[in-house]
Amino acid sequence: MAPLNLRPPGFFGANTVEISPPARTGETGIRRLAVCADRLITTPDSSIVTVPDIISYAARTHEHSPALGWRDVIKVHEEVKEVKKKGGRDGETERKTWKYFELSEYKYLDYVQLKEAISEVARALVDIGIGTEDVVDIFAQTSVNWQLISHACALISTTAATAYDTLGESGLTHSLNEPKCIAVFTNPELLPMVARVLPHTPTVRYVFYDGQPSTKQLDEIKGNSGIRAIHIDELRTRGRELSISILDSRKPTPSTTACIMYTSGSTGTPKGVILTHANLIAAVGAVHFVFSPHLPAGGRYIAYLPLAHVLEYVVELCAVFCGIASGYARPKTLTDASVRGCRGDLAALRPNVLFGVPAVYETIRKAVLARVDGAGRISRAFFYGALTVKRWAGAYVPGVSWVVDRIVFKKIQEAVGGDITFAVNGGAGISKATQEFFNDAVMPLTQGYGLTETSGMGAFLPPELLSYSTLGAVGIPGPCLEVKLVDVPELGYFTGTGGDDNVSGGSGKLGHLQQGEIWLRGMSVTPGYFNREDLNSDPSVFTEEDGVRWFRTGDIGQWNADGTLSVVDRVKNLVKMRSGEYIALERLESTYKSSTLVSNLCIIAGPEMAQPVAVVVPHEGNLRAELSSSEPLPDLCQSTSAQTTVLKSLASLAKKNGFARMEIPCAVLLSSEEWTSENGMCTAAGKVNRARVREVWGKEVDRVVLEGGD
Repeated sequence: MAPLNLRPPGFFGANTVEISPPARTGETGIRRLAVCADRLITTPDSSIVTVPDIISYAARTHEHSPALGWRDVIKVHEEVKEVKKKGGRDGETERKTWKYFELSEYKYLDYVQLKEAISEVARALVDIGIGTEDVVDIFAQTSVNWQLISHACALISTTAATAYDTLGESGLTHSLNEPKCIAVFTNPELLPMVARVLPHTPTVRYVFYDGQPSTKQLDEIKGNSGIRAIHIDELRTRGRELSISILDSRKPTPSTTACIMYTSGSTGTPKGVILTHANLIAAVGAVHFVFSPHLPAGGRYIAYLPLAHVLEYVVELCAVFCGIASGYARPKTLTDASVRGCRGDLAALRPNVLFGVPAVYETIRKAVLARVDGAGRISRAFFYGALTVKRWAGAYVPGVSWVVDRIVFKKIQEAVGGDITFAVNGGAGISKATQEFFNDAVMPLTQGYGLTETSGMGAFLPPELLSYSTLGAVGIPGPCLEVKLVDVPELGYFTGTGGDDNVSGGSGKLGHLQQGEIWLRGMSVTPGYFNREDLNSDPSVFTEEDGVRWFRTGDIGQWNADGTLSVVDRVKNLVKMRSGEYIALERLESTYKSSTLVSNLCIIAGPEMAQPVAVVVPHEGNLRAELSSSEPLPDLCQSTSAQTTVLKSLASLAKKNGFARMEIPCAVLLSSEEWTSENGMCTAAGKVNRARVREVWGKEVDRVVLEGGD
């Protein structure tokens, strides 16, 4: 694990500072990052006001350094394996074919080449008639070509609409029709879905694609009247033959819409969030300000999250500005075990920086612990003893951490590349246990908090502030934003400024900490939702006070004594129980997901229940090992022994975290089916679709609650 280049203690001052007192009762004063008390960050450099300026700056500053990297597929290996037959009798197997990729080493475009490639695509788009009022949808996997299309649109003031590549047909149709897209960019794997929705998307005239689709796939696209299918290489060739002067009249301004970023649709039809060039530049400036010493030019970033996710989109923009090479990867080829004849993406790239979501970190942690627990008694004792030594002695005895890392944890760190200096979790909260594990055994893991509506900005915990006392906090305010908390009296959250909250100390549920809904304003906040005046005029979403517009996040925040911010839960995910008190579903879920027996989980609760019910997708390997069972997974999930074992695991975590009885599940239901966006149990962003889980499992939940007399 490479060392961090930490700034001196106190760099961030008091972390946050109140720049104005509460304007009214029931809310806190407005806070900023302390070192930005006099001026918010709006750009990473004075020469940059639009997204194309980042590309120009990078080509000028970093020139021929690696910019964007990819790996070619050399060969697809097929292996036939005997596996347990789902739903079969005990010991019954079936033969299945597994595909493994053999990949080249990373190849790169440098920054000068990147700028030229973007210009080529942009010139071609102008030449075929893509205008400033048009919208181009990007429905594709994270890749170099995704970026070329996106940046080409930005260069010519054409809006790009981003859609998760896991969206279903209805979501894709909506993201094409609502903004009246003239074109869509996609990959061969997604062409069949695009072909199916084209008859229902009357404004689409062009389908841009990459890779090597089959003749049949292209014929299905061209079979739609008036549709032209154009390979991205053809666009580049066409653009190369055109004068660069064709772009002169198409330069964007800071207020130009850069993209319409469609949400994953967890609460219904995906919403299109408008993000301007100014929004994105402010976000890049904020990330750079907080993390700049840890993002040195020449570094390597592994890019595998969906670029339709605002976190990945902004981080990759910042990587280009900093001169960090983004190496594109596939979730299925990250490790050596998932490829043949080559190294996995992590080992091949050896990244310095990792940004991820909770599912990624939970998967890594559980895989490591499963191997440890499967080892001998002495090996287990040695590993867990090393964790304890590093946690308690590492901070006080010089050299202890280095020795423990070299002797015990080196193989774990090598499995994720070996050179990662720090990682950031975003997208949702992560359990304290998982964060502790990574900081002790793998690498420093900090948290961030943001929303699509704020260009991913909200709060960050920089490595300088990472300690056991700050685990769980999302950090200090983004330097491009101002923050305040506002009472949510119906849920029992108070800032302590109203004088009537009946809380000891007058400030929130914990007696001395201010709590309330997080409100944000600043340059990175969206001007609104595309074609959704109902939301744009909704005071529960955007509230104007004294001529200033605030975005209401719907998240409950808490100011900690050290000036950092914690997110307690979302307003919509606070559920009143039979006792009249509320439980925070996301907080409970992030903790319970840290169980090594859990792959995914959803907590179901309601006012008719004294305790919630947990619907769990079990970690099959770990559960089988725990029970020494070989029975078919559906039968295992129905067994009382499996349900009881998982329930005890959750109860143990609840006790460790000091949960109240009403926060501990009274029963566990086990799902033998993996939750995916394809079956509707997860959103396109990979988050649990709570409404769908309740719909599918509602009767079973009612049954176990009734049987328990609850």
